[in-house]
Amino acid sequence: MPGLEITVEGLTKSFGSQTIWRDVSLTLPPGEVSALLGPSGTGKSVFLKSLIGLLKPEEGSIYIDGTDIMTCSNKELYEIRKLFGVLFQDGALFGSMSLFDNVAFPLREHTKKSESDIKRIVMEKMELVGLTGAEQKLPGEISGGMRKRAGLARALVLDPQIILVDEPDSGLDPVRTTYISQLFLDINAQIDATFLIVSHNINLARTVPDNIGMLFRRNLVMFGPREVLLTSEEPVVRQFLNGRMMGPIGMSEEKDEAQMAQEQALADAGHHLGGVEDVEGIVPQMVATPGMPFRQAVTRRQNRVREIMHSLPPQAQSAIETSFATEGQPEYAAYPS
Repeated sequence: MPGLEITVEGLTKSFGSQTIWRDVSLTLPPGEVSALLGPSGTGKSVFLKSLIGLLKPEEGSIYIDGTDIMTCSNKELYEIRKLFGVLFQDGALFGSMSLFDNVAFPLREHTKKSESDIKRIVMEKMELVGLTGAEQKLPGEISGGMRKRAGLARALVLDPQIILVDEPDSGLDPVRTTYISQLFLDINAQIDATFLIVSHNINLARTVPDNIGMLFRRNLVMFGPREVLLTSEEPVVRQFLNGRMMGPIGMSEEKDEAQMAQEQALADAGHHLGGVEDVEGIVPQMVATPGMPFRQAVTRRQNRVREIMHSLPPQAQSAIETSFATEGQPEYAAYPS
């Protein structure tokens, strides 16, 4: 069975008089990898912490497995949190503990398993993330990428149905970011967990998630399957996914009309305003490593897109049809379900 669905309805969060975001509603499809994007300071990490009950929004509902964590008891919230695995930006490892003890910590804290069972589970998860042989190292003795993987192993030891990932590229170079992105897809292929990745990494946004959401100006601009966002004409979505200066996003998040008009004039005069060139069609999605199970999330997502295809602009429909006809078919054929 796929991981759990998360439904958010009318969520509003403020700190004092400052509204972080308001009236956010979305559904994270079960067993799929979703990414929440947005410029720095738009409250992406605040949203992630709200989903697990570490922060409490002022309004709205968050349904996890049918339970609204905004109104449930502390005991119910404690049990619901066991359904989650969380990978924080820096891995959040205990510096004085070995990697083995860091990964084992949730098992010792929340279960009554024997040490022999704990050792078996820990070694299994460390092998899964490629850390076999590093069990006795301290966090300060390893690279940032290894700390991320150790944090991911710890997030997996309670066999979560939902995995939250906060800025996985923080402190990593592009190559290591791609490796850990591949790891997320491989884990999704194996355990069919629901993922939510908070990021502002363009390459990750284009190639990893099944679904993409975009926060801007204290609102959720869009949320939906990758094919819909990658063919969207929404200005803020296009600007962000192409990393350009020209568009609604500015250094202080928002631009006034004069600045936007000035940039448009420069662009019309042939000046390059940064970013990357628009990619024709839809950028192919990364696939699970050969030998992994077929990632069922792909089929579920594509079926949802087909159901709404008629409502999309003709150009988007054409790009999506082309994408579906070519998306990973040779590789997928090698991974039967």
